[in-house]
Amino acid sequence: MSKRTGVLELAVLGLLHESPQHGYELRKRLNSMLGTFRAFSYGSLYPCLRDMLGRGWITEEGPAAAGTPALSGKRAKIVYRLTAEGKEHFQQLLTEIGPSAWEDDDQFGVHFAFFARTEAEVRMRILEGRRRRLEERLDYVRASLTRTRERLDSYTLELQRHGLESVEREVRWLNELISSERAGATPHAGESSPVSPTETTGGPSPAASPS
Repeated sequence: MSKRTGVLELAVLGLLHESPQHGYELRKRLNSMLGTFRAFSYGSLYPCLRDMLGRGWITEEGPAAAGTPALSGKRAKIVYRLTAEGKEHFQQLLTEIGPSAWEDDDQFGVHFAFFARTEAEVRMRILEGRRRRLEERLDYVRASLTRTRERLDSYTLELQRHGLESVEREVRWLNELISSERAGATPHAGESSPVSPTETTGGPSPAASPS
């Protein structure tokens, strides 16, 4: 399974854990709640759903079974529902995390979106790992700017500074979240949401360290 497919799988399982949904609704939720998924299409979503059906993690049902009346003359929409095995697998994915959960922007965003269903110890591990990764990124960018400042034109230099500020802002946000976690508090609705460097610049972050 590719990293991209694994992220999509976790996101879909989490959304279906909230409520049964049809494919179009799932894609809309992915695009609105998880901005990193804007690149996903029906071409990637439906193979993921078919794989989950084969593994017994979800079931599909027609509108009548879901309590939704079929509209005359329109194609009936298939509704996807999480099974008991799917719920168990989702919780397992939230628990069994590795470095990619904080090093990869997409995976971090998805894991954070479902923090309400994640154990406190795992939440803290992800937040601290993410902060550590971004602090390393900051060190790299600052050193790079020091070495190349004289060779950069003013626009490239401003782009680098913008990327640096984006990462610094996320580190401050993580510091606040970690403090709240340690105090036993949780963010309220409407408070800041995860911001990755790629989202703030609209493309590859100039603050990203080399792979």
